Amino acid sequence: MNQLGDVELDARGMRALAHPVRLAILRRLREEGVSTASKLAPHVGASPSVTSWHLRHLAEHGLVEDAPNGSGSGRQRWWQVVGRGFRFDVGAADAEAGAALFDALERDEGDLVTAWVEETRPRLEPEWLSASSRWNTVVWVSPAELEALEEAHEAVLVPLVARRIEERPRDSRPVRILRYVLPSAAPELS
Repeated sequence: MNQLGDVELDARGMRALAHPVRLAILRRLREEGVSTASKLAPHVGASPSVTSWHLRHLAEHGLVEDAPNGSGSGRQRWWQVVGRGFRFDVGAADAEAGAALFDALERDEGDLVTAWVEETRPRLEPEWLSASSRWNTVVWVSPAELEALEEAHEAVLVPLVARRIEERPRDSRPVRILRYVLPSAAPELS
């Protein structure tokens, strides 16, 4: 895990996560905290048995785990996410696995943005609406400068991510930060 509490995915983990049901399971568990396959199933588009299979697969790759104090009794298995998020190297040794997960996330996150625009934005209070943003900026940087930029961004987020519940401002709420860092291809010289 890194300092943001993200699970660092290897190639096997990338391939495991590159599935819409598994991405939906992780998102739902982050929203709910803990849940069972039966409770997750209607929200992830799968039957309880298929959802249970996907949960076990995610557990094999360290993305979910048994919840220590699952509410309920008996046969229901309660699950929780591991870490606050996940991170992977698009240019990893297995570039195909990185590309598959990147593509799956693009579809999933596109849906998240669309849902936010259509469902959440119209209901936001003015102060939250003005605080929300979307950037599309191009900068010219070297690979070393890009790494430094990533480290600086992470340094700003670490104290917020690590903040305990009792330290949160009373008027705080969850905010999803989606970040893309997309270098251009090398220019063709003629």
